[in-house]
Amino acid sequence: MKQLSELNAATPESPDASRRRVLQMLGAASVAGIPAWSFGQPTAAVNTTKLAVTDTEVTVGQLHSATGTMAISETGSIQAEQLAIDQINAMGGVLGRKIKVIKEDGASDWPTFAEKSKKLLINDHCAAVFGCWTSASRKAVLPVFEKENGLLYYPTFYEGLEQSKNVIYTGQEATQQILYSLEWAKTEKKAKTFFLIGSDYIWPRTSMKIARKHIENFQKGKVVGEEYYPLGSTNFGSLMNKIKLQKPDCIYAAVVGGSNVAFYKALKAAGITGDKQLLVTLSVTEDEMTGVGGENFAGFYSSMKYFQSLDNDNNKKFVAAFKAKYGKDSVIGDVTQAGYLGPWLWKAAVEKAKSFDVDKVVAASPGIELKTAPEGYVKLDPNHHLWSKSRIAMGMPDASFKVVAESPELIKPDPFPKGYQ
Repeated sequence: MKQLSELNAATPESPDASRRRVLQMLGAASVAGIPAWSFGQPTAAVNTTKLAVTDTEVTVGQLHSATGTMAISETGSIQAEQLAIDQINAMGGVLGRKIKVIKEDGASDWPTFAEKSKKLLINDHCAAVFGCWTSASRKAVLPVFEKENGLLYYPTFYEGLEQSKNVIYTGQEATQQILYSLEWAKTEKKAKTFFLIGSDYIWPRTSMKIARKHIENFQKGKVVGEEYYPLGSTNFGSLMNKIKLQKPDCIYAAVVGGSNVAFYKALKAAGITGDKQLLVTLSVTEDEMTGVGGENFAGFYSSMKYFQSLDNDNNKKFVAAFKAKYGKDSVIGDVTQAGYLGPWLWKAAVEKAKSFDVDKVVAASPGIELKTAPEGYVKLDPNHHLWSKSRIAMGMPDASFKVVAESPELIKPDPFPKGYQ
């Protein structure tokens, strides 16, 4: 589509014909959902910091684990972000420019994430990056984004205790996921004793630190065990014996990636099943269930803000579009949906700022609302986290989830809650 400046330089035509042509272009832009003022905006005006932006194209990055132990969790994010970008491009792009994606593989290795983030920001000059999953990968790239003034959209539920000008957090933080699920376990399931289990890195350890403080200081409950296992671990035999010995009211789990498969198979083999034992996890979504298997997770519970089974018009459209692109058997988990929000939030902020410049996009981001989010209405807080609901769902034998509890209102994000640091 031609720019207005190109029209002015075209072969001579009458003033009336020229005006009609401009009005036709602006009308087409309106139909496509592109703000009319974006046409005629020279690249020099919307890109003053040497990002990869041309008159027709803007380059962004994707940085996830396409390989390694975290690929089971991150593949969905890669797919959802691409779906959002394809949909945005079909509408005409952002500020009249189509989005080009450069994909990099963090390979489930934190130094690799840092190296790839430097490439995307320094070499490729990406206007934004959608990526990471684990907190370890986010912590590895954060210094790079802050030094190079890049913009990262991070989709995973995480432990909180962080806020950066250069990161937009589209998943839940601890007060939205951990505290809600612990209160549910106490109120609805009368749980008083807890066994905490996690993979051995930043997010599970910090999450369990927050969980322990809430259980002991606020709920006056008791932690009867706490265990951590390296990423990729498959041997949980001794853990099963410890759980049986302690007999906790609730197993509270944050095992991630491929280890989930071995963990839940070990539970079933040990006779620790959902009909006998309350288990609440912070890290099993529909994505992980493809490996875990519904027969191994049935009756256990996940705490998330999104499940594929949510019954609303936004989600029905999203699920239909996702399956149309990736196959009828594809599944959508919490982080997949949060990944989908990233490009839409970025588009809204860029168009509000009328610029791709990171500082201007960041300044325009607080207060951005997405009324079309599959999880339902969300809005971006000045602390760069989303207001959203929290939900508890029970795993079913067919590997789906049935929502059994939902916060009545959106929960304000509070990444630095008093009494938990």
